Amino acid sequence: MVTERPLSALPSPLARVLAFVSILVGGVAGALIGYALVDIQAENASDVILGVGLLVGAIVTAGGTAIVAILVLRAIGEWRSISDRPS
Repeated sequence: MVTERPLSALPSPLARVLAFVSILVGGVAGALIGYALVDIQAENASDVILGVGLLVGAIVTAGGTAIVAILVLRAIGEWRSISDRPS
C-alpha cells in the first residue's frame, strides 16, 4: 500500500538548511571583501570605516545570496509539483 503525501510547495528540510548555510557563507565572504576593499582604498582608515565596509559587504552579499536561494527553493517546489502530476 502506497501512502500519498499531501501536496506542498515547502522544500525539504535539507534544502532549507543548505539555503540558510549558503546565505551565511555569502555574508561572511561579502564581509571579508568589504573589509578588504575599504582597507585597500583608504590609507590609515579608522576601525569605524573598516567596520562600515565589513557591514555593507555582508548585508549586500547576504541579501543577494538570499534572493538566489529563494528562487532555487521555489524552483524545487515547482519542479516537485510538476513531477507529482499524474501522467
